[in-house]
Amino acid sequence: MADQEVGHATLLSNILQGRGAKQCTYQYPFQTVRSFIDFCQKLTRWGESGVFGFLEHLDSRAAATLLLDSISTESRQQMVFRQFEGLFPMPVWFIPGITQSMAWTLLAPYLVECPAENPRIEWQNFPALNVTNNPDATPYWNTSVIGNETTPAITHNRTDPLSYPGRDIFLSWETPGQKVSYNQSYTTNTTAGEPKFVAWISQLNTTYTPLTNINGQSGQTIQPGGRVFGDNTAPVVNGSMFVLITDSDLYVTPFNLSMLNPHVVAGPAVYQSG
Repeated sequence: MADQEVGHATLLSNILQGRGAKQCTYQYPFQTVRSFIDFCQKLTRWGESGVFGFLEHLDSRAAATLLLDSISTESRQQMVFRQFEGLFPMPVWFIPGITQSMAWTLLAPYLVECPAENPRIEWQNFPALNVTNNPDATPYWNTSVIGNETTPAITHNRTDPLSYPGRDIFLSWETPGQKVSYNQSYTTNTTAGEPKFVAWISQLNTTYTPLTNINGQSGQTIQPGGRVFGDNTAPVVNGSMFVLITDSDLYVTPFNLSMLNPHVVAGPAVYQSG
């Protein structure tokens, strides 16, 4: 996988003809092997979703084709990391895209230092969002009980799911104005009004649930149900997906999701629904 990433970086450098950013220093939060794998399956999810979100907006169709060739490999990486963690490898029918500002918000905190000559990244940094009771896929169970094992495998069907519709979700978020990313050179900001909704970006849908019990920078909601195409089709919420706090339940499609940016109070966070 490391060699694949070197190949992807080489491709981007060739496309940009030497005008791209030079290598930065990163710091990641994991301390154990399973937390490393868990972080990587989340990282590859927002990596692929971030690219899917802007591909169709590129003026250069040739560049978009090359980027699609690389991000298809990252999708395979995400599936394999799920297998390493003992999760079902392909839990959704569709991989959602997210906006560049959403992807940058997720990535920026892990950048520690970058060369001074690197071009400044102009996308918005939203305030950070934390799901305080996010389902945890890292516990290791090597058991003969079918459906409860979390050893690395081609596939496991979990008898006890990580999450379910109607589950209480507890959220906390930062105020804007926090210094983030390399050299503390970026500042989080939002143009949104008061927090009112939680947006769930998964599959082909952006689904909203009311934000309740708001107390300062914390609140509560419930995990939504629903199916992608109605009864007997895939559940909307599954896998590693995205939640945000918004001031509006604005109707958006996978193509025009960036219309949601002005309404983001905080987030996204990756929600480990399955």
